[in-house]
Amino acid sequence: MKFAKEFIVEPGKKAHLGKRDPADTLGTDEKDAGTETHIEELRQLQDVLYADKRYALLVVLQGLDTAGKDGTIRHIFSGVNPQGCQVAAFKEPTPEEVDHDFLWRVHRAVPGRGFIGIFNRSHYEDVLVARVHKLVPESVWSQRYRQINNFEKMLDENSVRILKFYLHISKEEQLRRLQARQTDAKKNWKLSPSDFRERELWDEYTEAYEDALTECSTEHAPWYVIPSNHKWFRNYAIGGIVNDALKQMKLRYPPATVDVSQIHLH
Repeated sequence: MKFAKEFIVEPGKKAHLGKRDPADTLGTDEKDAGTETHIEELRQLQDVLYADKRYALLVVLQGLDTAGKDGTIRHIFSGVNPQGCQVAAFKEPTPEEVDHDFLWRVHRAVPGRGFIGIFNRSHYEDVLVARVHKLVPESVWSQRYRQINNFEKMLDENSVRILKFYLHISKEEQLRRLQARQTDAKKNWKLSPSDFRERELWDEYTEAYEDALTECSTEHAPWYVIPSNHKWFRNYAIGGIVNDALKQMKLRYPPATVDVSQIHLH
């Protein structure tokens, strides 16, 4: 199943989040989902990526609170070698980061060739949170779409393949997940007062996301809107897109640095 074609935000077209069903499963049942197959396939592909050293893969995960960014990382990348995978989480900027341009801290976290890098939230926070909470004026954040596109184009031209996923959940599903965190003692630690304050800004965030996805879905770094009400389908779809992207790289193991035929082990 070609999930990329189903869920891409076509470059130059509006994202239309309201027309995308967050509970969609493309008619697939959970028992038929090949997530475990994707995990094993990704393990093998990552091994070649790490050895090949010609490309890097950057996976960007964005979504409203409880959308499943942590769960996506925990499930899809459970089989990869930690030596070849790195995760960066972008929270409130430090004083040092504030003193630099907004992409400074992001560029430092971009994976090197041979690595998979995962952004749990990303540079898009600077056209989302900064916009919704009016941390900077519109004259500043509105320019960042162009700056982000230029930044991602530069990465693509330097062998970094970028996959950007918006984890699309409904407001009702978010409520259920917040309630689950509230009633399960093992999940209480995940709750913070900001979760409930941010929920009050649902419409503002939806508008900001729709604009960001529309403005920054490009040929070299498209956005994918992944239906995420069903966690199993979210994992299934993202795993398929990640593996297809790695296959398109035509990865190969490099030749041996020694003549193995001349090595005689005793």
